[in-house]
Amino acid sequence: MNNLDKTEPHLRFPEFKGKWELQKLQKIAKVSSGGTPSRAKSNYWNGNIPWVSTTLIDFNTILESNEFITDDGLTNSSAKLFPKGTLLMAMYGQGKTRGKVALLGIEATTNQACGAIIPNNDKLNELFLFQNLAGRYDEIRDLSNQGGQENLSGEIIKNISVTIPTLPEQIKIATFLTAVDEKLQALKQKKTLLEQYKKGVMQQIFSQELRFKDDNGNDFTDWEEKKLGDVCKTAKSGGTPTSTKREYYNGNIPFLSISDMTSQGKYLNYTSNHISKLGLDNSASWIVPAYSIIYSMYASVGFVAINNIPLATSQAVLNLILKEGINTDFIYYTLVDFQKKIAQFVTTGTQGNLNAQSVKGFEIQIPCLKEQTKIANFLSTIDDKINHCQSQIVNTEVWKKGLLQQMFI
Repeated sequence: MNNLDKTEPHLRFPEFKGKWELQKLQKIAKVSSGGTPSRAKSNYWNGNIPWVSTTLIDFNTILESNEFITDDGLTNSSAKLFPKGTLLMAMYGQGKTRGKVALLGIEATTNQACGAIIPNNDKLNELFLFQNLAGRYDEIRDLSNQGGQENLSGEIIKNISVTIPTLPEQIKIATFLTAVDEKLQALKQKKTLLEQYKKGVMQQIFSQELRFKDDNGNDFTDWEEKKLGDVCKTAKSGGTPTSTKREYYNGNIPFLSISDMTSQGKYLNYTSNHISKLGLDNSASWIVPAYSIIYSMYASVGFVAINNIPLATSQAVLNLILKEGINTDFIYYTLVDFQKKIAQFVTTGTQGNLNAQSVKGFEIQIPCLKEQTKIANFLSTIDDKINHCQSQIVNTEVWKKGLLQQMFI
């Protein structure tokens, strides 16, 4: 195949030849949208007709709805009943919803923010069209009307161009990519189950319903109640160099932001910002040694991490350097479990925050070091499995994106 020929894809199953045909959606499918029955009419809602909104559209097959309308609601609104196999496209919605697609796996109605695309002949496979449009998500979002809120419209969707091969090739492509999607879904389900298992086992461990034994099968000693500050050599927040002093920034000292914590999870391996030695010396910031506990008091309150690199922080986090005989990973998991209790410590105001004194006063249960280590190793093993699963998900999504770029024109 000539790679410069735009009527054929770069990657193709070998048994298929010939050029693909360029068509606008309005020529090969019926494009419409739904509607919303009046919320003021109680007899229009809580019936037995599924009603789908854009919140359910996420490159998926929709098999159930969380809202239902009645026959009266359908009759007295612009809502329409769409058959199973209808392709839905979010025309507008919060965040990155706009441009996402889904297939209806049930007969359902939709709101007016959902564009409904129904192939108008038996020469267009709905799964092929779904994969085609899903792979062009960014391109389709860029078609949006400009204004206060960027939206897609029915007219824009109708004029989306789609290049299609013969039906057998459509089916072959759709079947292959559906198998990839099923693998992705299985990985996501596995990750969810691991996360649920971890949550349940942590509840048992920190309530002491589940106890570990020593290497000889004997019970460990009872846990002791201590204040968090009592297990720390140092418990001190950081500081922020004056932002108007350019010479305080862009140095070689990693400077932590809350977004660094929420994006990296348990271990912090880098920071997006850096400060200079001058900035460090002229602020309350200080170098927190590697393998300390970093605890968020502002913004993402109660978020906890372990720094794998020395770094400086702002006053928004409390940095904990632990005493000998205290396992850092154990304290990490203790504070993760403690998140369910922190509401009582949050100060009231425009933005609920914690303060250093209250965090240091957290009452926690501490087992002996050997049991701490067993607990930390056990939970770390689960985290490793979750992280491996997440890596597989990301790699599969990247692989699929590459396939879509090569298998479609």
